[in-house]
Amino acid sequence: MIPVDRWRSALRDDPVPWLLERDDPAVRHLALVRLLDEPDDAPPVRRARAAAMRVPPISSILERQDPGGFWLKPGAGYGPKYTGTVWSLMFLDQMGADPRDRRIQRACTYVLAHTQAPNGGFGWSARDPGVVHCLNGNLLRAMIDFGRLDDPAVRSSIDWQARSVTGDRFDDYHRWATSGPGFGCGINGTEPCAWGAIKALRGLAAIPPRRRTRPVRGAIERGVSLLLSRDPATADYPTDTKVSATWFKLGFPSGYMADVLQNVEVLGELGHARDPRLANAIELVLSKQDARGRWRNEYGYRGKLWSDVDPPRTPSKWVTLRACAVLRRALG
Repeated sequence: MIPVDRWRSALRDDPVPWLLERDDPAVRHLALVRLLDEPDDAPPVRRARAAAMRVPPISSILERQDPGGFWLKPGAGYGPKYTGTVWSLMFLDQMGADPRDRRIQRACTYVLAHTQAPNGGFGWSARDPGVVHCLNGNLLRAMIDFGRLDDPAVRSSIDWQARSVTGDRFDDYHRWATSGPGFGCGINGTEPCAWGAIKALRGLAAIPPRRRTRPVRGAIERGVSLLLSRDPATADYPTDTKVSATWFKLGFPSGYMADVLQNVEVLGELGHARDPRLANAIELVLSKQDARGRWRNEYGYRGKLWSDVDPPRTPSKWVTLRACAVLRRALG
């Protein structure tokens, strides 16, 4: 039997007490749930989540929301990066914002009314039929996390996501966007895009297993197959250019790009955390910790968000939380 704390023994020091400090309630909230298995309704979790809504980085985003539900300007909300409506909503999700907050639900309602393309996927415009896996997957994950799984528009997005991957009764491909089944993407020269696959799988992974349709299960299988077809530690997935250096920069939050940590995160969510093909990726993650068992934010969108998520030149609680959650799944 694997010891409960085996993952901590792989670290150079224990960062969990640091992650549970009360002066960073958003990190504390997620650490209680993801590292200590506290239920969502446990008093410490509820208190941390409530406190997180009142301070940066979550409050920095919510304070700038228009009463109509959008950020900066009405419309589909893709621009400007990374403060427009869709970015604000997906980052709030990654930060663990409370889905019961009326501002969160107002934003969800706005996005569903203005960002869904005619084919059902979430796109750059409600009129543009082009949809890409990264944007749809990110917004799908946020909508499900924020309690909108049963909304008909979200069900349409799920159907688009699954069938665009499998090709099952789907022919609405566009050369400049999702260009073919199996994650083909025009932005990646029509090659299968691993970044897009990760985002798509994050969206589909949020669906409870008993509610996954046959197309959803098929799309998950295709995505897992792609991500495990290469060593995530080298990330030499199909591309029309060279391997992006951002694969190897562990960061927070996560936009359309993905890193090796998010690759392993989503595979872990789908039950593959201990697949031997992830061994090199786990070693890569471990190699990036400092002497105190903490990780830096190597891609933090500094100066591009409503407020920076980490102080400059310090270890990152957010990236450390991500790394610890992955290692816990992988090592036990």
